[in-house]
Amino acid sequence: MTVPDQTRPPASAWSRVRIAPSLAGLLAVLPAVMAPAAVAQDVMQGAPPDSAAQAMLLPAPFPPPVAAVAPFGAALPPPAVYLARLPAGPAVAVPSADQQDLRPPSIALDGLFAAIGAAHVFDDAKTVADAIPDEAPDALLADYAAQKARPGFVLKDFVAQHFSVAPRRTVSYRRRPNEGVRDYITGMWEVLSRPPDTLVAHSSLLPLPYTYVVPGGRFSEMYYWDSYFTMIGLYEDGRIDLMRSMVRDIASLIDRYGHMPNGNRTYYLSRSEPPFFALMIDLLAMHDGQVAYTTFLPQLQREYDYWMDGAAQTAPGGAYRHVVRLPDGTVMNRHWDDLSTPRDESSPQDIATAAATNRPAAEVYRDLRAGGETGWDFSSRWLADGHTLSTIHTTDLLPIELNCLIAHLEQTLSHAYALSGNTALSARYAHEATARIDAIRRLLWDGKQGAFFDYDWKKGALSPVLSGATVMPLFLQMATPDQAKAVAATLRARLLKIGGLATTDRVSGQQWDAPNGWAPTQWMAIKGLNQYGIDDLAQEIAARWMGRVIGTYEKSGVLLEKYDVVNPVISPTGGKGGGEYPMQVGFGWTNGTLLGLMNRYPQDTRVVLDRNPRADQPAAQPLPPFNAYDVKGPVVDPAPVPQAQVPPAPLRPSSPEVAAPAVSPPAAPAPASGSADAAQPVQGHDGDGQKDGGPGLVHGPGPGGHDQQQGGDPQRVLDQHGPAQ
Repeated sequence: MTVPDQTRPPASAWSRVRIAPSLAGLLAVLPAVMAPAAVAQDVMQGAPPDSAAQAMLLPAPFPPPVAAVAPFGAALPPPAVYLARLPAGPAVAVPSADQQDLRPPSIALDGLFAAIGAAHVFDDAKTVADAIPDEAPDALLADYAAQKARPGFVLKDFVAQHFSVAPRRTVSYRRRPNEGVRDYITGMWEVLSRPPDTLVAHSSLLPLPYTYVVPGGRFSEMYYWDSYFTMIGLYEDGRIDLMRSMVRDIASLIDRYGHMPNGNRTYYLSRSEPPFFALMIDLLAMHDGQVAYTTFLPQLQREYDYWMDGAAQTAPGGAYRHVVRLPDGTVMNRHWDDLSTPRDESSPQDIATAAATNRPAAEVYRDLRAGGETGWDFSSRWLADGHTLSTIHTTDLLPIELNCLIAHLEQTLSHAYALSGNTALSARYAHEATARIDAIRRLLWDGKQGAFFDYDWKKGALSPVLSGATVMPLFLQMATPDQAKAVAATLRARLLKIGGLATTDRVSGQQWDAPNGWAPTQWMAIKGLNQYGIDDLAQEIAARWMGRVIGTYEKSGVLLEKYDVVNPVISPTGGKGGGEYPMQVGFGWTNGTLLGLMNRYPQDTRVVLDRNPRADQPAAQPLPPFNAYDVKGPVVDPAPVPQAQVPPAPLRPSSPEVAAPAVSPPAAPAPASGSADAAQPVQGHDGDGQKDGGPGLVHGPGPGGHDQQQGGDPQRVLDQHGPAQ
């Protein structure tokens, strides 16, 4: 018998959580609905290898972390804290972190938010979700109710009066004449960096205690899976300080909310994104050594508990939140969102999508939100008919990359517990990882097509859409050698195009389909093929992708979010685009992975940059991280920068950093962070695209420079068409 999706815990637990007035209220009731925190005790059984080095990595308490870690599969209540109102009390200009109203604007502002979206007051619906009201929600709604009843009421004027809209990351990047693409990438770290946040009353931004990097364009906050590929570039550029700060920020969010949200906004709390945190720790371990695993073990465990919530109670054939138990008892994961309402950042679009079908609106909204959690929003992968958005059925699918990432998280937990001396938990998670990898090879593999596919757990059949996600088992070394060879042949025959790998074999008008190619897919394919010795195809993909990205940079002077890899003619604006918003400029994961590929394929880079014949191509080095579990460290920096130079968040107590003692270097060389590593924000940048709190550009144009706008039409920033060097 098939058990329907279970979206709530037992009524007694739900009723006690839904009225929690704040995060503190949620934490207060957690012990009553959680099983004994056995895992939290197990974590403490083994001492970390080096307490001083561990202290250097620990995230600051901002606010105090969750008190306990639940055992595997324990049923936890959904994070309903964002549904509750704050208690009445004296108004405060800047509330403390645990007093932040965690409700998304669509709930906190009730009918006003919907009215603003329906009236299309802003061109981009995300603008109102990010806007800051000038008073508490209850007071604002009372003003709105009073004023809209008066003759001559104009909603746009009301919004202008009561909302502060930060400029959309319009910042100046002074590109020097004939500036090369490497210099562009290095310079953009400062442009895209944001200093530690100060909590602003009524803002949807979840404050972060350390400096972080945003993707660019309309994305003015830190995003989960984007950050991993950005960190690749920080690693390559020797910016270990900034990479480590981002890991700490994500650890802080996991401590505060039990998971890493889609991004650090209240309206993203109801979902996450592909869980790359374990891979971030792998990358950090390449520099800091094995202490990285034991330091962040509590957060790794909490992340796992979030994704596996309810597994023990889910019957065969049923699903609960992210967990699906197949009829044979196999446990796999899907994407999910705890809300079934229009997304705050795309509310008008979601309402229109739901109106175009006879399906229940809540069902459509849930699948759209779950589609947002995939990071591939949107793609024919999630569409029942392959091209119509209203047929989206994300929650019916077991995605390739999600299940591979959960298996890697299990492997990482096994490794971290082994380092901590907890052999029982190490063995348990090793067993879980082995079982999941077996399920991936068995359920997601199509031998006739030579590729991995998503699995429709309700139909008991594979999806028909071939996507670049087929490389994920290679990237994480979970495919058999024969499967890897077959995937390589399929990539070459069906997805390899003149500019790199197409995202899928379908053209749907969605941005995560052909003709677009995206940096994460290229990187994972190249690294995955390298790991199985299929170096010729890996190099060919790298050369074609670099040719497309650098060729576009040569025409435009900027790097973009995605590229048309099918058209033989390179467009300075990237190509057709597709999706819900215009092409975005920046761009974190493009910058990071391009730098990594340029460093690993210097001769191919030379061909692209200098138009000279290739000569004596050296053997490509493996892409980081590699053999991360065996790295010794941390690396001793020649001129370490005290962490105290990075100003702490105003709302958390300052804590002195403890320098790591000298230890043996890692097995493979990693960039050392010296004085040049200090994360320095753009002069005058206060974290919201304004100069010292005011509107407008951070910098005006200077000699030899120009204002670069991240977002909107890239054609506006196509200035100084110098060659890419």
